[in-house]
Amino acid sequence: MSPARAAGDVQKTHQHGGRHLDSSRDLILRDAALVLLAEVGYDRLTVDAVAARARAGKTTIYRRWPGKAELVVDSLNCLKGVPEIPDTGSLRQDLHALAESITSAESQFGAQVTIGMVNALAHHAELRRVFREKFIAPRMAGFRKVFERAVARGEMPDGHDLDLLARLFPALALHQLVMSGELPDTRSACQVMDEIVYPLATAPRAPAPAQMPPRKGSRMDDREGARVRKAAT
Repeated sequence: MSPARAAGDVQKTHQHGGRHLDSSRDLILRDAALVLLAEVGYDRLTVDAVAARARAGKTTIYRRWPGKAELVVDSLNCLKGVPEIPDTGSLRQDLHALAESITSAESQFGAQVTIGMVNALAHHAELRRVFREKFIAPRMAGFRKVFERAVARGEMPDGHDLDLLARLFPALALHQLVMSGELPDTRSACQVMDEIVYPLATAPRAPAPAQMPPRKGSRMDDREGARVRKAAT
């Protein structure tokens, strides 16, 4: 079974200039892009190579995607799928559901593909932009929605940085991938949710640090003294 089909995701048929495009060709092109990404990485992947692997013309690809970055990110989305946003009525259970949804489509192939992306993100600005907008943003929105509902139910204190919390699990998953070459499985993902994400999300918000008075003899202290002397004259 092909990588794109294994994910079980069905993408909408693309249209260009009012022409209806064959969606079955989309799957073949995505599969070719993913296999090449796993084999040679993003830098050495070319539209010509994808076209050759899929036995298609370059124009067939450019009718569907503006360039290599869009093709690769769309293919990755098709492989992994966008996790559904759970609403169990419990923050802990919602986090578990997210963990299960995120890890259910992962495989060794998925890890190889992700590594191929990670290595390129550091020095390809266009890839970073497309990856952030098309891949990261929808997933962060799911986490943020789960946290917003928990705040509304009173499970979480108001005032936490929800975007920071939403980035926590992906950052830890990426760290594991870089260090071990493997993505978290469902068990380890749930453990991260239980022992790190949930405790931080439900912890009381730390008060803002009190501003320390200027140290005697410091420049700030000298300026304050000068201001007071000037006001007194």
